[in-house]
Amino acid sequence: MTQGNVDHRRQWSDTVAEPQPTTGPTLYAAREPVFPKRVYGKFRNFKWVIMAITLGIYYVTPWLRWDRGPELPDQAVLIDLAHRRFFFFWIEIWPHEFYFVAGLLVMAGLGLFLFTSALGRVWCGYACPQTVWTDLFILVERWIEGDRNARLRLYRQKKLDFRKARLRVTKWVVWLLIAVGTGGAWVFYFADAPTLLTDLATLNAHPIAYTTIAVLTGTTFFFGGFAREQICIYACPWPRIQAAMMDEDTLTVGYREWRGEPRKHSQAVAEGAQQGDCIDCMACVNVCPMGIDIRDGQQMECITCALCIDACDEVMEKIGKPRGLIDYMALTDEERERGGKSPKPIWQHVFRPRTMLYTALWSAVGIGLVVALFIRPDIDMTVAPVRNPTFVTLADGSIRNTYEVRLRNKQGETRPFELSVKADPAIQLEVEGAENNIVTVDANAQRLQRVYLVAPKGTAPAEGHHTDVRLWVEDTTNGDRAHKDTVFNGRGGK
Repeated sequence: MTQGNVDHRRQWSDTVAEPQPTTGPTLYAAREPVFPKRVYGKFRNFKWVIMAITLGIYYVTPWLRWDRGPELPDQAVLIDLAHRRFFFFWIEIWPHEFYFVAGLLVMAGLGLFLFTSALGRVWCGYACPQTVWTDLFILVERWIEGDRNARLRLYRQKKLDFRKARLRVTKWVVWLLIAVGTGGAWVFYFADAPTLLTDLATLNAHPIAYTTIAVLTGTTFFFGGFAREQICIYACPWPRIQAAMMDEDTLTVGYREWRGEPRKHSQAVAEGAQQGDCIDCMACVNVCPMGIDIRDGQQMECITCALCIDACDEVMEKIGKPRGLIDYMALTDEERERGGKSPKPIWQHVFRPRTMLYTALWSAVGIGLVVALFIRPDIDMTVAPVRNPTFVTLADGSIRNTYEVRLRNKQGETRPFELSVKADPAIQLEVEGAENNIVTVDANAQRLQRVYLVAPKGTAPAEGHHTDVRLWVEDTTNGDRAHKDTVFNGRGGK
């Protein structure tokens, strides 16, 4: 598991066309296509399961229904940008509650740190959208053009005959349909899916919807069909950050060099000399979607998808050797196995101070969000004193302060709210345009209401001082209450 820096794509000429000689040094190496071979095994099956689950969630979620009453679309997951709200089943997030979204992003980051610290780039190898859609595009390519050898022959065929054109066009059409479905599914998260689908089909949708679908169609088609591993190597920053999240106890895919070398291939090993288990069959290289050779050591390009493990284990079984020549292992395991000891149990790699710290932080943020979600009130209000002017002296000598009160009704029906004040008994409350200080707020909406507090002559605080007051709001339907504290300013004794 030493650091390798060998460009195996030029070393193994059977993967792509022969490299052309250059006239001098260059800073850019043209992409050499990678044609991964079909492999069978537990890790490949696990990747199929993850692909089915993630794609199913992505495409199906916008169509899940959830009864939200007559005022809102009955969509379980909805990012309502027009009204600046986010709906997730029974949870409704308002703009002033953006800390929930921030907390979820923090949890996602900590979760990525946790999994990388314990198991390397498992996110990249199994659940990253680039990996999932690339796997899907490769599956289509293999289904239409054949497995690796057939695709290699087609790639090396210089003449564009009818068969090659038919296969290429068929493949690109299927890719394009997947890409359109990808972009189309994304916009359904931002509007009522059945309504938007009808508008899209009848060409009545907003131009932003068509633009978004077009952009996502183009990027999905290019990233999954042509760029593929180049996105992971050059565009994604995570390969360059992952080293800070990993240590010598992190489990990642590695090659047991001390067991596999020297390799059993052709005349490189003298007759009768000791030989390793590796027969240099290139199975691990041929199945790698990144086109690397794991036997060269740990490399930035490796996404730890473990397909090389499945390929190598299959070969080991055929030649009667133990499985695990390529396996999930850590640097500490290498040292122990070279010394003839057994590797550490997996739990000792997973449960260690770094991963436990990430788990504790992740759990603390999650628990905090859950507590905040359950203790938040159904009625929410904000109070902003009008500062220009701070107060007004009326004709009868009384002092009036003006406030802007924002009421939010989080219920699925219109509710009446009664405003009141708790302060010096002399201070009186007046609600602009309301009878008996009762205002009505529409379902799942907010209302900005102007409110006045008036202190009779001689009862206002001295100039430069203020009186603490508390404004209350009560839902007259069910009796729920909420309050906000503010201050009353004035010039007493005048």
